[in-house]
Amino acid sequence: MPKSPSVAFVCQQCGSQYPKWVGRCPSCNGWNTLVEERVVAPPKGRGPARAPRLPVALKDVPADTQERLSTGMGELDRVLGGGIVRGSLVLLGGDPGIGKSSLLMQASAHLASRGTVLYVSGEESAAQVKLRATRFGLGASEILMLAETDLGAVIEAIRRIRPVFTVIDSIQTMSSDAIGSAAGGVAQLRECTARFLEVAKGDDVPLFLVGHVTKEGAVAGPRVLEHIVDAVLYLEGERFHAYRILRATKNRFGSTDEVGVFEMAETGLVEVANPSEAFLQERSRGVPGSVVVPTVEGTRPLLVEVQALVTRTSFGLPRRTANGADLQRVVLLLAVLAKRAGLDLGSHDVYVNLVGGLRVREPAVDLALAAAVASALRDRAADPRTIFVGELGLGGELRRVPRLGARLREAERLGFTRAIVPAGSLADRDGAALEVVGAADLRGALVAAGLAD
Repeated sequence: MPKSPSVAFVCQQCGSQYPKWVGRCPSCNGWNTLVEERVVAPPKGRGPARAPRLPVALKDVPADTQERLSTGMGELDRVLGGGIVRGSLVLLGGDPGIGKSSLLMQASAHLASRGTVLYVSGEESAAQVKLRATRFGLGASEILMLAETDLGAVIEAIRRIRPVFTVIDSIQTMSSDAIGSAAGGVAQLRECTARFLEVAKGDDVPLFLVGHVTKEGAVAGPRVLEHIVDAVLYLEGERFHAYRILRATKNRFGSTDEVGVFEMAETGLVEVANPSEAFLQERSRGVPGSVVVPTVEGTRPLLVEVQALVTRTSFGLPRRTANGADLQRVVLLLAVLAKRAGLDLGSHDVYVNLVGGLRVREPAVDLALAAAVASALRDRAADPRTIFVGELGLGGELRRVPRLGARLREAERLGFTRAIVPAGSLADRDGAALEVVGAADLRGALVAAGLAD
């Protein structure tokens, strides 16, 4: 006789279970995160019995010489580390409407030429998916569609078809009979992801899981999901901007430093071959508060326009707003500007924006942010052919940044003739032909740029 389901209170952030409700989770210290769920004891067996695997000596394990599967999209392959590894489980997250399903539909259409591709849709009907594929010009692709949310039925279909590639859209819609809670709960997410991992490893089938994100930008569900999967990808960007940035926060088969740049078009996501040129295409020239910084994402240098607007505040407390940059870092830089460069910002509102929807967190953009704010405050435009790069310390000193040579060469290729960098980085120019000016501190850099007297 099956055991009757019991009730537990499960934290929606960390997945911890408690016999009664408490306001604050003792494990992750989250407030009001416990939700009542029915817990059913899982069955003793999962699917057909398999022969036990015997341990093998490490020296006898054959090296993985299999070729990675190319998705037909160089930017996606770059982020994955060279392509899709067979038997891998990848989680793709992003805001609603950002293009997650579009990206995987395009990859599925390319991989369909190499074998059977299974696209499992739990949110849309097969007809809705067909409409999107037709709009992208992929309506004739040999992709098998399965509109199903039952975990057992999906796993059975995967083991029967044995596809070369499988998409689960999305993991929040999958539910298992072994768990009594509704789909999307912590217990369901953990169970479904673990079962999909068994299928991916046991049947050597690469699976991509589409995941929802919370308002904080993290994948919805317990953090244990990101530990189960092999790779975690995020598709970032503003819904009303054309550009999308794909980055990896975890990758067992490659680096997490690479990014892919796409542009949303009528026919789906289009790869951006020259991101720096695209980000600077509509750049404001001769306008106060606009400077250019060469950032590095992975192995690729990107030139990004930094804009700043400084106005007198109408209230007692000045406002600080940052789009694409870390707000706490911007506030710190404003304090350094006031203390070390003598700029009075206590009675001004400051707005900072990185054009194109790109989010940059590396310290090398500090000097560009400070120069943009100084330019906007003094209403004095910086030289449009000059780039700014450098990390700023609390004492106003400029510190070295890595891979300066690659940054300078990219700027030179796009027509820039001058660069203001930390004095300690002058030896790292690596043969760049443009004029390089070294500054020891923030005030020296602003004087060299003509933004300070």
